Amino acid sequence: MLCQIMVLAMALLAYARAEQTRTKRDERDGMQVEKTDTLIVGGGQAGLAMSAHLKQAGIAHLILERDRIAERWRKDRWDSLVANGPAWHDRFPAKTFADCGPDGFPGKDSVVRYFEEFADEIAAPIRCGVEVTEVTALPGGGFRARTSDGVVEARNVVAATGPFQKPVIPPLVPELPDVTQMHSTAYRSPGALADGAVLVVGAGSSGAQIADELLSAGRVVYLSVGPHDRPPRRYRGKDFVWWLGVLGKWEMKTPPAGREHVTIAVSGANGGHTVDFRRFAHRGMQLLGMAEGFADGRLTIAPDLGTNIREGDANYLSLLDEADAYVVREGLDLPAEPEARHIPDDPACLTTPIRTVDLQSGDIRTIIWATGFVQEFGWLRVDAFDDRGRPAHQNGVSIVPGIYFLGLPWLSMRGSSFIWGVWADAERLAGHIAARRE
Repeated sequence: MLCQIMVLAMALLAYARAEQTRTKRDERDGMQVEKTDTLIVGGGQAGLAMSAHLKQAGIAHLILERDRIAERWRKDRWDSLVANGPAWHDRFPAKTFADCGPDGFPGKDSVVRYFEEFADEIAAPIRCGVEVTEVTALPGGGFRARTSDGVVEARNVVAATGPFQKPVIPPLVPELPDVTQMHSTAYRSPGALADGAVLVVGAGSSGAQIADELLSAGRVVYLSVGPHDRPPRRYRGKDFVWWLGVLGKWEMKTPPAGREHVTIAVSGANGGHTVDFRRFAHRGMQLLGMAEGFADGRLTIAPDLGTNIREGDANYLSLLDEADAYVVREGLDLPAEPEARHIPDDPACLTTPIRTVDLQSGDIRTIIWATGFVQEFGWLRVDAFDDRGRPAHQNGVSIVPGIYFLGLPWLSMRGSSFIWGVWADAERLAGHIAARRE
């Protein structure tokens, strides 16, 4: 008898869970309204991580993606792009890469397959090709989302649209005849560009990798280098992502003062290597300081190249110092690597910096702006932003109850915008959503 009662109880629990994860449709004001507990906007790594944890908690939810799963990886990346972290690290804890070894760097197509497979494995309730145009608060609580496929009402809304929303091109250089300007999201390969020299503005991971690829393809390349961090790809047999982990740098809550907008230059291309701008220059690349103005057909360059390069070197060497100290402190048997501390001689472009670049001579035919992105939440029409238009939240929990942000840089820690980091943030937000129901 007791066994029968237990079986019945388990069946009722399973039924209740199924009901919880089912969205419902209703008629209101002559309009068909779909209802769910939590609406997730965005079907990339953040949206899928959120779905996995909500499903585990038995919380009904729906993902709406205006394009396809992992769309940014499909259309906003160049052909040869690989992940900047090894496959053992840049993944969800629940899934490994099937077509890449743990120490390899998966290509963009592999990353897309990874997320598609994960969505299938968790049976994510995702609808692609549906754009959310407006989310507003309902008078009695909850939110109404107007979409390209109707109306959805939800108790909670998770903005999981990611950190790479709107490409930014500074309004510095006007349209010029015979010079094509593009954001790094539009770059595909050296062969797709017009003949002639290429100016790459921005030396974070994207700018540095694109400039390196162009140089290797035989192009004349100018690279504008701003402030940056420059970690070693590997040191003493360990990848830099491992070092950032054991040194507690991934869990940092805020960036160091004055370094909020400093980019990181690292590469997984060709098996992974340390980005070294001096070595780029010794191979023939022309390094420039930051682009600061334009007049009479010439781009003016700030006198900051030497400072930016030296500060990048200091960042590189400081990580080696911290790693060496950790090895001693923990008594680890990791081989010393003194050659990693060798800094090449200053190239000519560093000792005699270029201060202007002629953009009307016809030599430079393409400008690639690797200048990042801004967040865009015009569809989220609730009072969840500060006076500068940035999401106002505490570790992803908005100041508006029921609104959540996920996948943004420094959401709760330095690692929040990475695949593994978004998983941890999603787990915590799912717990907050479950607690609200109780």
